[in-house]
Amino acid sequence: MTRVTPLDKLRVPLGGQEIELQQVDHEAGGMSLLRTRIRERSRFTVFDIDAQTAEAWGHALLRWAAEQPGG
Repeated sequence: MTRVTPLDKLRVPLGGQEIELQQVDHEAGGMSLLRTRIRERSRFTVFDIDAQTAEAWGHALLRWAAEQPGG
């Protein structure tokens, strides 16, 4: 059985997409994964990433945000 723990939920102001972040743990063990679910009307995009990828992506997002006016 897989345990899914909700972490955060965001709504994009332009476009109205819903972004959900969840931690995914498999009963058999192994690494935890970060699941990103993006809902756009009736369409879903779901992907799971490891901690190293999540960290690199997070840093890239922060760098981009800091470079924006008012960031």
